[in-house]
This record gives sequence, C-alpha cells and structure tokens, in this order.
Amino acid sequence: MVDCNQICFIGAGSMAEALLSGLLNNTPTSAKHIHVINRQNQNRIQYLSKKYGIISPKDNQAAIKQADTVILAVKPKDITHALDQWGMYFHPGQRIISVVAGISIPFIENRLTTRIPVIRAMPNTSCAVAQSATALCTGTHASEKDLDTAFQIFSSIGTVVVVDEKDMDAVTGLSGSGPAYIYYLVEALEQAGIQAGLTPSIARHLTLQTLAGAAHMLMETKEEPAELRRKVTSPGGTTMAGLETLAQHHFQKSLIHAVQKAKQRSKELGKSFSPSPR
Repeated sequence: MVDCNQICFIGAGSMAEALLSGLLNNTPTSAKHIHVINRQNQNRIQYLSKKYGIISPKDNQAAIKQADTVILAVKPKDITHALDQWGMYFHPGQRIISVVAGISIPFIENRLTTRIPVIRAMPNTSCAVAQSATALCTGTHASEKDLDTAFQIFSSIGTVVVVDEKDMDAVTGLSGSGPAYIYYLVEALEQAGIQAGLTPSIARHLTLQTLAGAAHMLMETKEEPAELRRKVTSPGGTTMAGLETLAQHHFQKSLIHAVQKAKQRSKELGKSFSPSPR
C-alpha cells in the first residue's frame, strides 16, 4: 500500500493521468485522497474527476497544504511558474516528487523556502498500463521513508530503479524516450509486413506478438541478447540476410545515437533552468 494519506498533483497532463490510472488500478489508494490542480484547462480537471472519481478541489491552496505527497507533473517550461505560484504552500512533513523532464533537484530545492524532501522520478508513458520503467533519485533532505513512498507509488505502475541524479539524463534518453523508439520500430515492421503481402491486421498481430515474445525471452531466460540473436541466426539463412541489411544501414548505431541525442536534449533542458535561488 502506498504510504501516504493525501496526494496532490500539480499538473493534469498525460503523465499525471497515467500515474492516476496506475495508482487507482493497482494500489489500495482511494480516489477521495487525491487532488489534482491545473494552471489553466479546467475542462481537463473535470474530465479526470469524471473518469477517475478524484476530487476537484475548491481551494487549491488547501489541497496542497493538506497533501502528504505533492507530485509535480507540469511541462518543463511551466516549472518556474508552478513553484513560484504554489511553492509557498509546501511545508515540512510533506515530500515533493517531480516527474518534470530535465529539471534538477537543486533547481527545485533552491526555489523552496523550507527544507522539504524532493525526489525526482523519470517514468515513461507505459505507466498507463502499469508497465513503466522508472528511475528515482533523491535530494538533500529526502529520507529512506520518502524514497520508500516514491518507490511504492512508481512500483504500482511498473518497475523501479534508484540512480544518482547525474544519471537521470541518460535514463531520460533510454527509457524515458524509449517507448517512442519501440513504436517507431513497430511502425516499420508492420509496414514491411504489409509490403510483403500481409493484411494490416495480420501484420499488426504478428509484429506485436513477436515483440512481446522477444521481451519475455530476454526476461525469462536471462540470456544476453547477443546470445539469443546468435541462436536464431543460421549461417546463410533468412535471419542472417535480414540482420546483414540492418547492419548495412547502421541500425544499432542509429539507436545509440538517438539515445545520446535525447540525453543531450535532457541536459540542455536542465541547463536552461539555473539552480540559483530566487
């Protein structure tokens, strides 16, 4: 069970909704213990209230003050405004969990007027189906209990690892952006199947099951991917022909470069927000 009585989300976008869905569907957390506030789009709040049964607070300040855990789920460009607007209502005894990409813990800590535990999380959008890969790191004032609470929250929507904050940009490039790379791969495989003569529905079914089967093989056998690849690749066979084509088009290098570029962009986002206090 998630060890907090009241949760308040600041931000009501897709990541907030994914976390809401995961918490309510996979933990004993009650909708009546969750508030969501949003800067502008009140229709979004009404939508979440209707779909998930959460409370639409009449007093945003009170909702924040009463929360045991505040989850910052705004866009990076809105983080300064969110902290300036709501940070004055944070208080000792709470914990702040940020899922804002690229924003460092020192930036958040230095904009708060009191020493409040801050934990940074990088989930991905697969949390909507309780299959996220999430990384956590802790700030100066966070205790083991604070980390444990965050671990429980994000374990409800997938798997969790704890890393140093210096590794969060790499996490963002790999697992934070990773689902998009996989979807891009699926698009290409489906199109290849269709061009080879399969119907779209058959191409979709075979692609998704192949992807799921390969992932389960890796997780269940614990074997290295290179070894599993070797086992399915016969010299002069069909798989060898396909792999040689991927190598000719620098498939592995392209993926590695994509992760590196996403990591670099995460660093750039962080650098644009100075950790100096107000």
